[in-house]
Amino acid sequence: MSYSRIILGITGGIAAYKSPDLVRRLRERGADVQVVMTESGAKLVAPAVFQAVSGRAVRSDLWDEQAEDAMGHIELARWADLVLVAPATANIMSQLAAGNATGLLTTLCVATEAPIVLAPAMNQAMWKNPATQDNFTTLQQRGVRFIGPEAGSQACGEVGLGRMTEPEDIVTRLFELPATADGRLRGVNVLVSAGPTREPIDPVRYVSNRSSGKMGFAVARAAALAGAKVTLVAGPVGLATPAGVERVDVETAAQMRNAVVGRAPANDIYIGAAAISDYRPGKIAGQKIKKKADTLRVDMVRSSDVLAEVAALESGPFTVGFAAETEKLEQHARGKLVAKKLDMIVGNLVGDKLCFDQDENSVLMLWDGGSEEVARMPKPRIADQIIDTVATRYLQTVNAPTPIRRPSAS
Repeated sequence: MSYSRIILGITGGIAAYKSPDLVRRLRERGADVQVVMTESGAKLVAPAVFQAVSGRAVRSDLWDEQAEDAMGHIELARWADLVLVAPATANIMSQLAAGNATGLLTTLCVATEAPIVLAPAMNQAMWKNPATQDNFTTLQQRGVRFIGPEAGSQACGEVGLGRMTEPEDIVTRLFELPATADGRLRGVNVLVSAGPTREPIDPVRYVSNRSSGKMGFAVARAAALAGAKVTLVAGPVGLATPAGVERVDVETAAQMRNAVVGRAPANDIYIGAAAISDYRPGKIAGQKIKKKADTLRVDMVRSSDVLAEVAALESGPFTVGFAAETEKLEQHARGKLVAKKLDMIVGNLVGDKLCFDQDENSVLMLWDGGSEEVARMPKPRIADQIIDTVATRYLQTVNAPTPIRRPSAS
């Protein structure tokens, strides 16, 4: 996506100190940036700073007589290819949801036909407040796009969801939207599982794996961008929920199984990106096991095969699995595709500095009669490629005159 004329709204969030860098990065992408500040925003960062980095006089007053002689707010609303508000406070979200036009920024937002993007920034309790969440939902339903917020430490000393997305990431998401952002999965229900599971040994110990959940969360985000209604079943991870995604938190393989299998029949696509524990302790100690012997024996039993169970459902969803392998990637991934009777599988190599805990990945996508390889790149971009291919395969399946058969061993 390309934008040549961007209005950047600056409101009274402490994250406004990051916005001059955002202006610089937008201009590096070739955009002409007009900064519009609220009164509160101007108290945090001097307008002269934004004038210096944008090369344009900052606009802030709806009652600027010289500008309003030419209906300046309408002129700005028509001029913009995009209106980006960063930081977007709880107050500005409330005003936009109510359709208020009390200042220059809110007035031009009401008047413009350009896309509006908000990058929220506020205290974590303010973000979780039901009124803010209602406004968030209302604005999304009207077509307003959100970038963030992110989880982390905040200026107030608290930790949680509410940090403004970093300027570099905002610009990346604005200018590098995937092809699937055209809404080709609109009206499609997508279920995604992500992250590890934890299988308790005793009240303080558990068996788990190195999955960070980043890939699955990125897939959920990409599916939502494609217009799908997305439900994300997440194992224990410290990641922010992607915008517009319903999240269900679980911990154990059994909980993951119940959450996924119970929701699968109501979904059109299931993408099993979770690293569900293959084995779990057969018996959980009621009290902490004391360190007495030189060895500790824990008898493990097989966990349910959630992916195979979903794929076997009568009239079940289009089922996409993941295969994390340390060797013979295509051979093992294709074997899993056939054995579990999946519609598609995404394979990737894991190991030292590969996949787990990393921000980049490379994958091999396989289906009956076809394959696609994606070179190493950031996980959000990998996810965009995955959803693009999943959407293509799914739509081919549902539009086929006769059902497309899942691969079989015969």
